[in-house]
Amino acid sequence: MLQMDAAAFEALVVDELDRLPDDMVDGLDNVVFVVEDRPDDGSLDLLGLYDGWSLTERDRYGVGELPDRIIVYREPHLDVCADEDELRDEVHTTLVHEIAHFYGIDDERLHELGWA
Repeated sequence: MLQMDAAAFEALVVDELDRLPDDMVDGLDNVVFVVEDRPDDGSLDLLGLYDGWSLTERDRYGVGELPDRIIVYREPHLDVCADEDELRDEVHTTLVHEIAHFYGIDDERLHELGWA
């Protein structure tokens, strides 16, 4: 398993987020990015999670709503990656995948597009 402390991993996630195209992130409304060690169940199977209402489901979404969250899990990423280059690629893919869920793109379509 690749080793990287929480602060270094979070910095890597921020760096990869900054590398995403502006038109992908400019439309994110009321969304926060969070880095956690593992999912609540303790597994290493899940790399990221979109926790919220996609744009296609926001018919009554309004002011005062808690922000949606895009969670990137550190330990599962480190478990599947052999080096930092592979880690950067996997974090990038995870960010694109979870942001796509915000825009209402489901896993089936993401598989078709090669982002799952």
